[in-house]
Amino acid sequence: MAWVVLVVSGLLEAVWATALNASQGFTRLWPSVVFGVSLVLSMGGLAFALRTVALGTGYAVWVAIGVVGTALVGAFLFGEGFSAAKAACLALIVAGVVGLKLLH
Repeated sequence: MAWVVLVVSGLLEAVWATALNASQGFTRLWPSVVFGVSLVLSMGGLAFALRTVALGTGYAVWVAIGVVGTALVGAFLFGEGFSAAKAACLALIVAGVVGLKLLH
């Protein structure tokens, strides 16, 4: 159960990072609300998961899901561009986290 919560929390990290960008410095109400709610849920889920998942592995998984998710949202929804080099870098992040999980 902790791993499911951790993955959902990582996805919520991508949500709050995207909402933070969309809030334009907290000048837009609904993106700011989405930011706050998703941030609290993401951190709460991380805290729950870390009760049973090792800190280093759990935090790395949470951050990696957020990083990869946010990078993909930026590339495909906000036109930040996507290249083979970016894909390779994101794959390296995923590979590193998979390695940590396997060694856990």
